[in-house]
Amino acid sequence: MTLMLHAGGEAIAFDDLRTLPTPDPTASHVPVPHHAVVDMVRYALGFFGHELLEEHHAVTPDGMNYFGVLSLRSPHGDYTDMVGLRNSHKKQFPIGIAIGSRVFVCDNLAFSADHVIRRKHTANAKRDLPGLVAAVIEPLGAQRQALALTYARYKSLALSDEHADQAIMAMYRLGIINLTRIGDVVRTYEEPPHDWGGKTPWRLFNATTYVLTGRVAENPAATRRLHEVIDGVCERLT
Repeated sequence: MTLMLHAGGEAIAFDDLRTLPTPDPTASHVPVPHHAVVDMVRYALGFFGHELLEEHHAVTPDGMNYFGVLSLRSPHGDYTDMVGLRNSHKKQFPIGIAIGSRVFVCDNLAFSADHVIRRKHTANAKRDLPGLVAAVIEPLGAQRQALALTYARYKSLALSDEHADQAIMAMYRLGIINLTRIGDVVRTYEEPPHDWGGKTPWRLFNATTYVLTGRVAENPAATRRLHEVIDGVCERLT
């Protein structure tokens, strides 16, 4: 779960979100209760058949800013997709909903994923937000299925040391890893800390994301480039 609390945020149970006060609206700012944002996303996920596996919530000490991450049980494999949330009652940032295989939410205001919705706290926010949430979550099932097929392909192909070396150098050239991380990726690939199976593109993909924990999550473009490298390896192997 990629919910980072570095700037004073405090973990809170979902039910306790309902006890937090919501400021009165003004002509230009209409706060949406933190629990209402979570409820909208939970409802849309359930409506479109996604099962919640785990959730974490946090607020700033004054209760004015909210941050959360929900993980979804995958029917396709041994990984999870995630939904990141944030909400502010003091105009610090708009309502945010982030969806992807890698989501990064931090109380220092870092917020990124494959798909992100942002909505200002206006008089129309409560009216428009459910539709926006549904529009993003509706195609999520097809996206998750496509990703599962990609990962299955990564797992199905044997990866020679030569092709692994070429892929790691391609990561360096594309700026996915820097010079000092090359050795880390090689060591993690050769001696993985988790069971990622034999030497396959799947193992190399996981070794790289393990080494870059946090860094890849903060930079969705790096995740896209990593997939391009691993996809290229698979093309050469077939």
